[in-house]
Amino acid sequence: MSTQSPSAPAGSGDPVRSAMGEPDPGGRFGRFGGRFVPETLMPACIELEAAFREAWADPGFRSELDGLLRDYAGRPSPVTECHRLSAELGVRVLLKREDLNHTGSHKINNVLGQALLTRRMGKRRLVAETGAGQHGVATATAAALMGFECTVYMGEVDMERQKLNVFRMRLLGAEVRPASSGSRTLKDAVNEAMRDWVATVETSHYCLGSVMGPHPYPWMVRELHRVLGDEARQQSRALLDGADPDVVVACVGGGSNAAGIFSGFADTAAQLVGVEPAGGAAVGAGVPGVVHGMASFLMQDEWGQVEEAHSISAGLDYPGVGPEHAHLADIGRATYHPVTDDEVINAFQVLSRTEGIIPALEPAHALAWVIREAPSLAGRTVLVNLSGRGDKDVAQMMDILEGEL
Repeated sequence: MSTQSPSAPAGSGDPVRSAMGEPDPGGRFGRFGGRFVPETLMPACIELEAAFREAWADPGFRSELDGLLRDYAGRPSPVTECHRLSAELGVRVLLKREDLNHTGSHKINNVLGQALLTRRMGKRRLVAETGAGQHGVATATAAALMGFECTVYMGEVDMERQKLNVFRMRLLGAEVRPASSGSRTLKDAVNEAMRDWVATVETSHYCLGSVMGPHPYPWMVRELHRVLGDEARQQSRALLDGADPDVVVACVGGGSNAAGIFSGFADTAAQLVGVEPAGGAAVGAGVPGVVHGMASFLMQDEWGQVEEAHSISAGLDYPGVGPEHAHLADIGRATYHPVTDDEVINAFQVLSRTEGIIPALEPAHALAWVIREAPSLAGRTVLVNLSGRGDKDVAQMMDILEGEL
C-alpha cells in the first residue's frame, strides 16, 4: 500500500487531525471498529463513552491528568538524536523516549487517564490484560496510587518469559491470574479479562491496554496517548528547524504506541510506518474479521478460526490489530511491514551497542525495519517511537544470546 494524503476523515473530529479524528457514531473508522459485545456489556460501553466524553470536555479532569503525567509519570519524554547509529546507517535517527516514563513504557499515559475515569464513574476495581507485562505493571501502579483493587490477566507462556513484571505487579498489590487456554498468550488474557468484566461490570472498569476492543476503547486509548504524538511533533520541529521527520515508525501489536505517535503527524507529509512481527502480521497477512468486540484485520484460517500469533515479544503476540490501524492501511495513509525475530534480536543489540540504550523487544521491531530499509532511507530523517525499555527482556535475551557476547 502506498503512502498518500489521507481521504475523508474517519468521523467528525478536528479537521486539523482529519486522518485521525473521531470515529463515526457507531464507533467505526471507515469499515472497521464498532461494538461487537454481549448485550450485558452494551450498557457498560455506552456508559464509558458518555463518561469519557464528559471528562475529556472537563478542564478540571484534563488538568488533573496533565499534572499526573508531568509530576508522576515524568512527561514530557525527550526526543534523543542517535548520532552513532545515524552515522552507521546513513539515516538521521531520532527516538521518542517513552522508555523513560515511570513504569518504563508509554502504557502509563493511557492507564492514568482510565484510572481517573474509573474514580469519576464511582468504581473501585480495575481489570486488565497484559502481554509483556508493561500494561499490567502500569495498571497495578495506578491502582496502588489511587487505592483500587486490581486484577491482571496474563497468559501462562507470557508469565514464564516475563517473570520480572509478574513480580512487579504482585509487589504493587495486584492479583495476577494466569490465562491457561488457547495459546496462553495475550489473546487469551484479553478473553479472560473480558469474561471478568462481564461478571463484575457494576463495580469494575476494564482498563484495556491498547487501541482495540469495542468502541469507545480504540478512540479513547488513542486520545489518551495523543500527548506523546503532540510532544514528538513539537520536539521534532525544534530539532529540525521547523520541519517534520520524513518517516515516523512504531511497532504494532494492538497498536497503542503507534496510534499515539501517528496522531501527531497524521496531517503532515510524514510517512507513517507500522512494524509488525512476521508471525503476527494482522495488517500484512490478515483479512477482515471480528475479534474482542471490534471489526479489524485478523489472522484467520480458511474456516474463519483465529490463528495463533507468534512473536519473540510477548507484547506483540496478538492475531489482530486496532481498527484505526486497519483504517489507516485501508486508505493508504500508513503502511505496515513485518520483521523477523532474528532482525529484532539484531536491532536489540545494535541500539544497545551504538547508543547505550537497551530497547524493549517491542520497539526493537521498529528499529529492525529502519536497519533493514536503511539503504532506501539514506539521507532522510526517521523518528522511531521507543515505546519501552528493555529491562523486562534482558533475562530472555540472556538465554537467546548465551555464548555470543
